[in-house]
Amino acid sequence: MEAKRDTAQVSVPVTERDAADAAKPSLFDRLEDLAPTLLLWPAVIIVLFLAIFPLFVSLYLSLSRVQLVRGGYEIEFIGLNNYERLLRGSGSRNFLGRWFDDAPNFLGLEGQPTSIGWVLLATLAAFMLYMLVSHIRRSNMPVLRMGGGSGTVVVLGVVSWFIVNFLVAEEGAMAGTWFEEQYWLLTVIPGLVVIVSSVMLGLFNLLLRVVIVVTMMALAYLTAITLGNDGLPGALVVTMIFVFAGVTIQYLLGLGLALLVTQNLPGKRFFRVVFLLPMMITPVGIGFLFRMMTDTVKGPFAPLFKAAGLTDFTWVDSAFGARTAILIGDTWQWTPFMFVILLAALEGVSTEPIEAALVDGANRWQMFRFIVMPEIIPVSITLILIRLIEAFKIIDLPRVMTFGGPGTATESVTYYAFNQWKASATSIGFATAVAYMLLIVVTFFSLVLVNIARRRLLEFTG
Repeated sequence: MEAKRDTAQVSVPVTERDAADAAKPSLFDRLEDLAPTLLLWPAVIIVLFLAIFPLFVSLYLSLSRVQLVRGGYEIEFIGLNNYERLLRGSGSRNFLGRWFDDAPNFLGLEGQPTSIGWVLLATLAAFMLYMLVSHIRRSNMPVLRMGGGSGTVVVLGVVSWFIVNFLVAEEGAMAGTWFEEQYWLLTVIPGLVVIVSSVMLGLFNLLLRVVIVVTMMALAYLTAITLGNDGLPGALVVTMIFVFAGVTIQYLLGLGLALLVTQNLPGKRFFRVVFLLPMMITPVGIGFLFRMMTDTVKGPFAPLFKAAGLTDFTWVDSAFGARTAILIGDTWQWTPFMFVILLAALEGVSTEPIEAALVDGANRWQMFRFIVMPEIIPVSITLILIRLIEAFKIIDLPRVMTFGGPGTATESVTYYAFNQWKASATSIGFATAVAYMLLIVVTFFSLVLVNIARRRLLEFTG
């Protein structure tokens, strides 16, 4: 009995130890658990490298000058000279435009908007001011604190502008001194002070919205004066015309067609297929198609143009006609994309609220505004964002239909960068700077759409 008791006492600890050892994961199990991570991170790193490396290389090229030398090429770092040439130098004419009015306006630019331009500017200014005031009213910060922070921003901005434009000018008190070459410090340091003070006072969001409002108004004013009397818009304005006019028309047409197809109309399945046909044609093919269709002499619609008395008419005789022809082709190509996505969104709208609204006596407009539109807003914002980014890169139709003409009336930013790159190898840096300016503009409008337009649309429909 004692021997059996001793054996039992000895065997119990051995059994517990074996169980504990068996519960521990083996080396093979650990490697099996780490396998997804070990395989995932290299793929993530490779994808990030392939996505970011070209971005940094192109950024360096935009700050450099490429020169052909014997046996190869040489890259010389020149800083912001390409951007200065684009905004203030010889490239500003093609990028920003030119004004021919002899009387300078209050911004120092030569040229004045037309009456319609002034009306549109006033409308946009009122809308931007309303958005800014609404943001201030929604904030919970004290009025004095907000006023003090805003006053600080304004005062520092005025002081910075005064120093740069007067003290370091050629006739200024600091001309010929160290400040003349390092004058950029006088703008960077106050700007940093403004940012720090805004963050400390909790006014960063307000400052960001002020910057957005000022930038939007500056771009709108640039568009108005270049499209005004004797104005000549640059590639940036031409691109914004294609983007905002085209995307707006395409969204409205796509939404209207989607609403029609969702109704109980005869032959709606046939129209669903027909509306998708333009998406199956390449952009270059659409360019050649509309180039032939707009030909009033040899095109397929030449008899119709002749019957209408337009035998001596060509679309490229005027800038307006050429841009209209490109907008028609672009709308025909991309409206089906809007139609397909919006149709799927409309078919996903729940029917119970609509039926309840019909019982309560709501009309079609009320049901669309308060039931349908709030449900398709997220899809609409994403759809417009995707189309906005794609529209800023337009090059196929201007290249094929008008070659950027008449003159540079239909030359987009992408087409302008392509022409600069094609001109010579020494223009690669300048062409890259143009592309980066387009990246900045696209990023700005995308952030505005995501952070502001969605909120305003939700408030409108709510």
